[in-house]
This record gives sequence, structure tokens and C-alpha cells, in this order.
Amino acid sequence: MELEARLRERIGREGPIAFADFQEAALYDPVAGFFSRGGGAGRAGRDFVTSPEVGGLFGMVVARALDAAWDRLGRPDPFLVVEAGAGRGRLAADVLRSHPACAPALRYVLVERSAQLRDEQRSRLPVEPPDEALGPFVTGDDEVPEPEPGRGPIVTALEELPAVTVRGVVLANELLDNLPVHLVERTASGWAEVRVDCDDVGFTETVVPAPPALAAEADVVAEGAVVVPGARIPVPRAARAWLEAVSARLRVGEVVLFDYVDTTSSLAARGQAAWLRTYRGHERGDGPLREPGTQDITCDLPLEYLRHVTARLGLSVVEYRTQREWLAGHGIADLVADGDRIWREGAARGDLAALAGRSRGVEAAALTDPAGLGAHRVLVLRRDASG
Repeated sequence: MELEARLRERIGREGPIAFADFQEAALYDPVAGFFSRGGGAGRAGRDFVTSPEVGGLFGMVVARALDAAWDRLGRPDPFLVVEAGAGRGRLAADVLRSHPACAPALRYVLVERSAQLRDEQRSRLPVEPPDEALGPFVTGDDEVPEPEPGRGPIVTALEELPAVTVRGVVLANELLDNLPVHLVERTASGWAEVRVDCDDVGFTETVVPAPPALAAEADVVAEGAVVVPGARIPVPRAARAWLEAVSARLRVGEVVLFDYVDTTSSLAARGQAAWLRTYRGHERGDGPLREPGTQDITCDLPLEYLRHVTARLGLSVVEYRTQREWLAGHGIADLVADGDRIWREGAARGDLAALAGRSRGVEAAALTDPAGLGAHRVLVLRRDASG
């Protein structure tokens, strides 16, 4: 209730606030935000299941993809992998457990805003101080300090993106859908902004003329799309800012995004209730304005806007497909077949390795389910040396 009281006080002082400001507080308030309190992905006692929480198979496939990227980059050492929105570190742990070929060169940076989740990372990963992971390591008294090769894998954790140039890969699994969005509604005369007000009962919507800068950005989101009067669409300014920050750091390499993505026309036709969702305790939550800080608030991303932003930043879209297709392209079927072999050879013993091998088929079904996780979109952006 403390967060609700602070939001009410702000609205009373400033007037109705942008939905993005409400969402930022509800999810990331340092004391009472949903993620700051430890909410998020996981099974028992958590709120929703993401691909890494299904089991170790997703991390094994990601490890294969990282090896492929490492090869494309000429096997650099160090090879920097930055996982944004790393949560409890489950994906990183599974990647390292897979013993990728790039491991001796690997510097794995977990980026997570929640201090509680960063603490949980240390329970499953050997987290080192940032200067150990990011270098430099002094190789000689008369030489310029530089990272010493062959020292990986080294893992570190940060609250924000590292302030270094990246030669490697930036990963984000279901991150952008949790970044705050502005909400706009098409009217006969232009764009209106959906803001958050309050009354004696709770928080309410109010619609006001959109400021010129927001209206201009809404035009970019809606360019070429069918958005009839009365329809609403999200304007993901925070996702744009995050991509700008990543682009400023990425010297050469890839950005791999797993998320909820749809066309703007589809978002407008589906309606806000379909693409602005809440989750709590593995079930759909209440409306997004209810009990801020107690539930996740997630929003689908408009595809055309992402393409516009990345093109302006000089990042090439080299892949856009479903998670089901992406996993198939990186050999999930081979890993399942290998798991079956491990199970057959160890079934009589019933050891953990055999049981894990048998579970791969079940995990693969969940990860590739076209009505569930398999329908997530994977967007791969690339910047080569000339970029």
C-alpha cells in the first residue's frame, strides 16, 4: 500500500501521469516494485514460467547459438556475452553447464535491476567482481594492460549494462515486454494519450491530447498500419532507449531478443486487453492499474517500430522467426535425440544424467509449443566490423 500511496500523492501533485510512469513504479520501484520484491519467473512461489525455467534444454540451445556467433566473429578472446534482465541467473547457469566451445574465452555479464534477484544469482553461479570479468588483466610490466586469453568462463553481475564496448552477444529473454510503454489512442483529429488518474476507489484511466513528441512517435509506430479511430497501440519508448544503449556499446556482434512481438495492425485490431497483460502466481492477474507492485505488467512490442529503431541505429535484422523455428535451427532435435540415447544407456541405473536426458523431450515440447512459448518471436540483430 505504500507504493499506492506514493503514486496517489504524485498524481495529486502533478495531475494524471503517463502509463509508462505508473508501470515503471509498479515493476521497478526500489522498495515495493514487483521485480524489486523478487517477483518474476520461476515455478513454486513465482509468477510465470519463461523458457529457461522449463529446464536446462533451452540453455543448451542458447549455448549452441553462442558458439555459432563466436565462430562468426572469428573466435575472439575475450568473448563478451551480456544477458540483460538475467533474473535469478537460470539461463546463464544452464549455458555454462552445457560446456560451450567458447567457454575458455567467455565473459558472461548478468544484468539485473533487482538487488534481490542479483543475490539469488550468487547461489547458483560463481559471480566475480566486474573488473575480474571485464578486465583488463595485466600481462606484463611493459605492456598495455589487456584481458588475458583462456581465462574463461568468468561470470559477473551488474545492475545496468556494462560501460564497455562489446565484441560478442547481447541476450534478452522476455525483457523488452516488461519495459514501460506509453499508451495512445487514435482519434478523428490525431492521437490522444491514455494517462493514469485516481479516485476514492483506485486508479483510473483518463484520455488527454497527446504531447507533440509522443504523437510524432505514435505516427512512427503506426506508419503503414491500420489503426482506426478508437483503437489503441503501445509506444515503447523505454525499449527504444534500451536498444540505443545497447547499440552504443556493441562494436561488433549480435543482439538476440526473445519476446512478445506483433504487427501494429494486429495490435490495434486485437485490443489493449489482449496485448497489455498481467500475471501473478502463474495466472492472469487483474487489470494493470490494480494493486501496483503485486503483479507483472507485460506488453507486446510493435514489430515495425522495432525495425525502424534498429535500422536507424545501424543494426541489421538477420533473423525474425518464432522461437519454435529458432530452436529447430539451432539443433534442438539433435539434443533431444542425444538425451534419449543417454536415457537408454543409463535407464537401468536411473541416475540424474539419465533422468535429465529423458526430460529433454518433455522440455522440447513445452519450448516449441505453437500455442505457448514456441510462438514467441526471436529477433536477431547484427553489427559487423564495418558497421
